[in-house]
Amino acid sequence: MPNYQVEFFEMENGAVPAEAFIDSLDVKMSAKIYRLLGMIECNGPELREPYSKHLDDGIFELRAVFGSNITRVLYFFFIGKRIIVTNGFVKKTQKTPISEIDKAKAYRKQYIEREEAKR
Repeated sequence: MPNYQVEFFEMENGAVPAEAFIDSLDVKMSAKIYRLLGMIECNGPELREPYSKHLDDGIFELRAVFGSNITRVLYFFFIGKRIIVTNGFVKKTQKTPISEIDKAKAYRKQYIEREEAKR
């Protein structure tokens, strides 16, 4: 039984970047990412390397490797045991691109502002 709830960040225009990214991947890589999302639902912040890694300022990455392909999906934790999946990318360099981390932070800021507006 999951302890956490995984949600995909939705943009104002209805686009869901992380889900669209995952669904655009090869079927085996996509399945691997969804399996990792299931693992994080059960383990939350206890899930560590090689599956999950903290990057910067509360932004984490799920790490999937299939053959020579390396894929990352970024997420953050939110109140109420929620895990918000923001964006993903195919890794081509040693370091996670700052632009991807910044995108995740911007999505988190939008998410928090919308959640606060609901109160």
